Amino acid sequence: MATYKSTKGFTVQVLADDPTVEDAAGLLYFNTTDNEFKYVIPGGIAVGTWAAGGAMNTARYASGRGTTGTQTAAIASAGNPNRAVVEQYNGSAWTEVADINTARSRAASCATSYTALVIAGGSPPTKANTESFDGSSWSEVNDLNSARSAFVGAGTQTAGLVFGGDPGAVALTESWNGTSWTEVNDLNEGVGNNSGAGTQTAAFMVYNTQHEQWDGTSWTEVAEINTGRYVVAGFGSQTSALCCAGSSVPAAGTVFTEDWNGTSWTEVADMATAKNQLGGCGTTTAGISFGGRLPNNARTATTEEWTQAHAIKTIDLS
Repeated sequence: MATYKSTKGFTVQVLADDPTVEDAAGLLYFNTTDNEFKYVIPGGIAVGTWAAGGAMNTARYASGRGTTGTQTAAIASAGNPNRAVVEQYNGSAWTEVADINTARSRAASCATSYTALVIAGGSPPTKANTESFDGSSWSEVNDLNSARSAFVGAGTQTAGLVFGGDPGAVALTESWNGTSWTEVNDLNEGVGNNSGAGTQTAAFMVYNTQHEQWDGTSWTEVAEINTGRYVVAGFGSQTSALCCAGSSVPAAGTVFTEDWNGTSWTEVADMATAKNQLGGCGTTTAGISFGGRLPNNARTATTEEWTQAHAIKTIDLS
């Protein structure tokens, strides 16, 4: 009699929990907890949920935004009202680390948590100075070419990208090589209070309903977000991203979350707390949001953790 192994060349995997990794599409497995055979549907809409994480030590909004680490190794730098305090998240709790040299808010961030850049910011006057974190202390390095604030960064401490910003809703984009900033091709439309993330050669930007992607050379407009809003938390990659909260009004906030699958945006599970000007990082399977501005204009220290699992079908063998 033919067996699955003789037909496919390998045995069915045995797992205690349903998989959450991004490369599990098409996997057939046996879930020992549910005592069922299951199949991860390729291209199926994943199911995500928000849960409470550890609160920050210092409530803030408008901290350094862009690439700020992962769900288990995140960094929150600066913030309103022009703070210098920096905290790191280990997956359950926030710990204060060395302050930046120049207090500011609405800066951009290019980080892996343990090393980071905090760029420009200020409200007003806007700043151009950049600081680099080596895991223990901050050092001033070469300035951004164009001072600005309310913008976002992508990439790392040695290979970064920043784009957009105020005043004037600019389209400027600059690239960081570990030593200095170079102006590169502009966004298609000028923006301020924008969001986004990614890498130096593969970043994405969202603003209102606008969505642009960077290929290392130029920006291209792609499918719009369903619900237009500003200063959202955006994290993930060009092909798999998440945008959450934000607002079209400064002293307000939303709980909306949208998932990008590389082709289109889909509304998914709401956050617990409406806010805007929050930070966020990670992937669409494991991310966090932190801090933010509440509808009553107060700062918050709350953290929410996002977990997303694949669309899974149970196989009925009866």
